[in-house]
Amino acid sequence: MPAEESSAAPRGDRSRATAAISRALTPPLLAGAGSPALLGPALRVRSVTGSRRPPAPRSKGRSTGSPRSPRGGGVRRMYEQARRTWDRPLTAYYVILGASLLITVLGLVMVYSASMIKALELDKPSTYFFRKQFLAAVIGAGLMALAARMPVKLHRASAYPLLMGTVFLMVLVQVPGIGVSVNGNQNWLYLGGPFQLQPSEFGKLALVLWGADLLARKQDKRLLTQWKHMLVPLVPVAFMLLGLIMLGGDMGTAIILTAILFGLLWLAGAPTRLFAGVLAFAGAIAFVLIKTSPNRMSRLACIGASEPGPGDSCWQAVHGIYALASGGWFGSGLGASVEKWGQLPEPHTDFIFAITGEELGLAGTLSVLALFAALGYAGIRVAGRTEDPFVRYAAGGVTTWIMVQAVINIGAVLGLLPIAGVPLPLFSYGGSALLPTMFAVGLLIAFAREDPAAKAALAMRRPGVRWKTMRRRVKKRPSGER
Repeated sequence: MPAEESSAAPRGDRSRATAAISRALTPPLLAGAGSPALLGPALRVRSVTGSRRPPAPRSKGRSTGSPRSPRGGGVRRMYEQARRTWDRPLTAYYVILGASLLITVLGLVMVYSASMIKALELDKPSTYFFRKQFLAAVIGAGLMALAARMPVKLHRASAYPLLMGTVFLMVLVQVPGIGVSVNGNQNWLYLGGPFQLQPSEFGKLALVLWGADLLARKQDKRLLTQWKHMLVPLVPVAFMLLGLIMLGGDMGTAIILTAILFGLLWLAGAPTRLFAGVLAFAGAIAFVLIKTSPNRMSRLACIGASEPGPGDSCWQAVHGIYALASGGWFGSGLGASVEKWGQLPEPHTDFIFAITGEELGLAGTLSVLALFAALGYAGIRVAGRTEDPFVRYAAGGVTTWIMVQAVINIGAVLGLLPIAGVPLPLFSYGGSALLPTMFAVGLLIAFAREDPAAKAALAMRRPGVRWKTMRRRVKKRPSGER
């Protein structure tokens, strides 16, 4: 066939012709594969036809498809995705904000449900305690927003005025005619109307801010390597606050304040011998205070009790267990508690977790525990990722405060710890406890916002900045171009 006709032939005819030539040459190749004379035409034909290379030999037990993911790949991918999500700059910020607000809102619901019968017993409206708690939550939300917006320097500047004001109020509590005694503890100030104030609750916040500022300034001057500078004046001032609290007989608040002190010393890198010495000294004082008080000894004897005991000394502890046991998986329903009808003392304050277990069941109590765990873990992350010593000490002190208080309250309800009379943070009824706690949560939010990566991420979320930075300029293309 002439060259002109060959070039003008259809493409299908050429494909059939080359295929026929390949089939014609295949037998000689098989017969004498080692002959160079036969290999030459075969290679030339392969180059002309553009045939594919022979497939690679298959290994036994392996498929030629796409590679399979290793076993557990789905779980591993989920873990990696969760880890990447947690490592984002704003994760701690959103976790602290979301967990604290959810705990507060759920606490308002449970305060209303647990306090209805108690309010009616006092000839008050059923919403009496709820309205007071709701007002405190609104004020606390304002304090939390204020603390979250305040710069770190302003927080450090407010440490000394807050400490001096708290000490002054705690001294006023012990003045006859000014201080008010509630349930045998004189730790309250009467503000008029139905409102009272417990200054010792603000002592926790004062110790956190003042102690963090003190340790940060000493670290900047490299003085924390000397044990005298680590202990003085932090430990004497903390013991002064503890003495004022114990004059009123509030052992539970004293335990929380002691835990904050140990948390600050631990974050400051106190040597083991020094830490153990302070712990032993505090333990000896606590032993004397408990041994000399029949009331505290009876509370210690109620750990793990299953019967009210002689004189119903363990009545509250046992009925707290009854409330939790009757809740089951999903509870008896919101508002359907039986123990709050006069059986369980303090159902809306110290033992609100028991009413939560009775009405919302195991699912409700585990939800509360998960929220506190998330809040504590986010606080640890804020304290661990900062380069500012004040932020590290303050965030660690606040996290220690909230987590230890939650453990003591829940442990007492479960019968694992003695009843210390401390409320569940952000959850129990009590404005004096709610206000400083919400301000402390605002501190954590402010510290989470101070992270450089978080600052950049928050700046990107502003509407104007986001539009200017994320918009792409694309040239117009012809209508027929894809």
